[in-house]
Amino acid sequence: MLPNFLIIGAQRGGTTSLYNYITKHPKIIPALQKEIHFFDINFNKGIQWYQSHFQQNSFFSLLYYTKKFKDCITCEASPYYIYHPHVPKRISKIIPDVKLIALLRNPIERAFSHYHHEVKLGIEKISFEDAIKEEPKRLNGELKKMLEDEFYYSFNHQNFSYLERGIYIEQLENWEKFFPKKQILILSSEEFYSNPDKICNDVFDFLGLPIIKIKKAKIFNKGNYQKMADKTRIELVEYFKPHNEKLYNFLKRDFGWK
Repeated sequence: MLPNFLIIGAQRGGTTSLYNYITKHPKIIPALQKEIHFFDINFNKGIQWYQSHFQQNSFFSLLYYTKKFKDCITCEASPYYIYHPHVPKRISKIIPDVKLIALLRNPIERAFSHYHHEVKLGIEKISFEDAIKEEPKRLNGELKKMLEDEFYYSFNHQNFSYLERGIYIEQLENWEKFFPKKQILILSSEEFYSNPDKICNDVFDFLGLPIIKIKKAKIFNKGNYQKMADKTRIELVEYFKPHNEKLYNFLKRDFGWK
């Protein structure tokens, strides 16, 4: 058993909330855990290890599951997938027909949320302004090492990529080397936050499932921190402007990020 669709990111873009909402659909069976991280950091564990996250533990429970959930589909959501350089190729070889869902958030807000997430985990020790200044040094040479050694794990690439993760155009161009556009659903995090019913319905339609009303109890993993400094925001607006414009042209859609 392998997933029929994947939520590939972006980190801090609402993936946990979306996953929890849509897996309430009676035709969607969630994986044993939301983030399996097989195609990025656990790929060396092998396909059987991955499959075990979508299977029941006994023959009898499998029979029950098969009968009760006939024609259902399954999924997982690992938000590092969209950014990791090897993931698109790996997925295309193992589940080439899988459907892919990406939630893209304003990269300024995403970076700030990502930073505070790392602070909460005890990983980040410096200010946001210092962290984005240090980012080029922290990431220097890491992508090269990853490309040269498929199983090289870069802690800095995963945890300190505050700005780079927001350059979505480069990531999507990599994905479209391996998957046709019809297999990738690109969603706006801001629209999801403001109108979750519509976005859930868009997902169900993309997956070929009947549209139903989903009860949404809360927003998952919501951050709570002070406002970003105005000077920093102005600088990041200019930093992301050319990348966002390329993204809008690529998608033929303007997200209006400021």
